[in-house]
Amino acid sequence: MTDNKNYIQWIRNKVGHEKIILTFAGGCIFNDKGEVLLQRRGDTNKWGFPGGAIELGETPQMAAIREAKEETGLDVEIVKIIGVYTDLEIKYSSGDEAQSIVIAYELKPIGGTFYCDNNETLELKYFSKDNKPVLFTKSHDDLWNDIF
Repeated sequence: MTDNKNYIQWIRNKVGHEKIILTFAGGCIFNDKGEVLLQRRGDTNKWGFPGGAIELGETPQMAAIREAKEETGLDVEIVKIIGVYTDLEIKYSSGDEAQSIVIAYELKPIGGTFYCDNNETLELKYFSKDNKPVLFTKSHDDLWNDIF
């Protein structure tokens, strides 16, 4: 493997759609009203916290910062860890199956501007505690329950 930024693709080329364990990192970005930023995902059209797979050579913190930038356009820093979450069964529209481990952080914006690539991220929006949308997976629901 020569490209550390395509770890999942490299694994999938070897195992196909078989179920694998994947580790993700991401986080919660709050505004001054206490609302949390979610992205409407291009793969499922459901809402979720910004984040993604940890690539080879990355720490979970590095991945959370990178993914926040890629999916929201915001530069962030880690405030604290919120928790670790799991989903035993995820089946993606591609047919790929996974068991996920999600490491979630509170993230503080320090720069950048909102950006949607209209592929991975279709929309960005802040949500209040009383305005929970349908979330992508159980781990995202569990994270929502922990922050509110």
